[in-house]
Amino acid sequence: MKKIILSFAVFLLGNIVFAQDTISFIYINGSNNNDVKMKNWFFNGVDKLHPQLKYRFENDALIKQQLLNNGKISIQSTAVPFFWGEASSKEISAVDAGLDFIKLASPKIAQAVRAFFAHCMHDAIWVQKPHNMSPIVDELNQTVQAEYKAGKNVVLFGYSAGTFINYEYLFSKLTYINLYDFFSKTQISQGEKIYVKQNPKRNTCISAIVDSKLAVFSSTGHLIPNINSDLFKKNYNNIDYYTNTSCAPEHAVKGIVNFASPLVLFYSDLSDPHYELSYYNKLLYEYLIENNMFWLTVNYSEDPLGFPTTKNLSPAQIALYTNMNIDPVSGFIYDKSDVKSRHTFMGAHTSYWSTAKHFSKIVVDAYNEGYHLYHQ
Repeated sequence: MKKIILSFAVFLLGNIVFAQDTISFIYINGSNNNDVKMKNWFFNGVDKLHPQLKYRFENDALIKQQLLNNGKISIQSTAVPFFWGEASSKEISAVDAGLDFIKLASPKIAQAVRAFFAHCMHDAIWVQKPHNMSPIVDELNQTVQAEYKAGKNVVLFGYSAGTFINYEYLFSKLTYINLYDFFSKTQISQGEKIYVKQNPKRNTCISAIVDSKLAVFSSTGHLIPNINSDLFKKNYNNIDYYTNTSCAPEHAVKGIVNFASPLVLFYSDLSDPHYELSYYNKLLYEYLIENNMFWLTVNYSEDPLGFPTTKNLSPAQIALYTNMNIDPVSGFIYDKSDVKSRHTFMGAHTSYWSTAKHFSKIVVDAYNEGYHLYHQ
C-alpha cells in the first residue's frame, strides 16, 4: 500500500507545472579538473563569466523577446556550477603514478606535455564510458529538477569534455520518445505491439525506458526490448512513474551552449547510418526544433580542441537530409567557430573564462544568427 501511495505521489509531482519566472545557468566543467587547484580555476572562471552572460542575455533585444518573454523572465544572479571533476580522481592518481615512474628518463618538456595530454584525454575517455557517464547525468538531472521545482528553467553550459555531458543529458533525458513508434520498430511480439497501441502513454525518455527495464542498450548501439512478455507489460504499465523520476521535466531545459567543444571528435560514430543511435539523434534534433529549444556550439577559431559540430543548415535543408517533417519550427541549432580569441593556439582552449566579456558577446551573436537562420 505504501508503494502505491508513493508512486501516486511521484506521478502527481511529475505533472505539476511550476510557474517559471527565472532561468538558471548551469555550468559543467571539462577535463583536467581533478585537483583543488583546477577545481578553483573552474569555479573562479564561472564567477567571471556568469555576470557577463547575464548582462548580455538580458540586454539583447532578440533574447529578451524570445527567451525572456519580453523581459518578464530574468536570469538568476547566482550561477549554478555542476562539478564532476572529482569523480575520476582515483583513476587519474594511477596515471600520475605511472608518469612519476618515467620522470628520470624523460626530458622536462616531454614530461609537461605528456602530463597535460594524459589528464585531458583520460577524463574525456573516462567520462564517455556508460558506467561513468550515467551517474553524472543522473546527478545533473537532479540539479535540473531541483531548479525547476524552485520555479526556474535552465540553460546548460558545457565546457570542453562537459559538452559530452550536455549531449548525453539531452539524448537520454529529454522526452522525445513516442512509445508506440518506438516499440513498433522493435522485435516484440504482435500481441505486445497491440497492447502498447491500446494502452497509450505520454512521451518518455531513453533513461526511463532503460530504468524501467523495458529495454537495454547493447554494445553495438541498439536498444533491445525485454523479451519476457509478463515483465514487459508490467514494466510498460509503470513507465509514467519512470518518466517522472528519470527524465527532465517537460520544457525545463530552454537550451544548451557547448564551448571549447571536442564533441564530434569523440562522438563521430553517431553519424554512421548503420548505428541505431543516429536514428534517435534525428528524433532529438526534431524535438529541439519543434519545442523552442536552442543548441549553440561556440568555439574560438584558434582553439585546437574546439571542433564545429555541424554545418549550419536551414530547417528545409535539415528536413531534406533527415527525411523528417519538422513542424513547427520554433527552436534552432547553430555553430559559431569563426571568432578569434586574441590568444595563441596554446592558450585558446582555456581562455573562454578569462575573456568573459568577449566570449559572452559571441554567445549572444550566435543566438541571434541561429535564430535568424531558422526564422527569416
